[in-house]
Amino acid sequence: ATNAEWRGKTIQDDPVKESNKPGYITFAKTGAPNSRTSQLFINYVDNARLDRMGFAPFGEVEGDGMSVVRKIYNCGEKPNQGAIQMQGNAYLDENFPELSKIVRATVVPIGKDEP
Repeated sequence: ATNAEWRGKTIQDDPVKESNKPGYITFAKTGAPNSRTSQLFINYVDNARLDRMGFAPFGEVEGDGMSVVRKIYNCGEKPNQGAIQMQGNAYLDENFPELSKIVRATVVPIGKDEP
């Protein structure tokens, strides 16, 4: 239900200002314009081919953070996107029990300490 609700709340495309290099964080999208939703990925390798398809990185893993990222369960391209759309976490929990998830995020204004 949550996935279905957010699927319709798309995010407008941003211009591609950085390349999809290792450590850059990007929203997943379809081939359609303005199709980003809540799915993110961190580039493990140079994915510059995604640049011309409109995948605009918006963040970067800094310092030695990629050593931490590499500890996150990497399922690659294996999950079935249709099953994720229809079944959500039930599908992921059953088929990818080791999958890492973001369960909470906090936006901290620049120059402020965490709350």
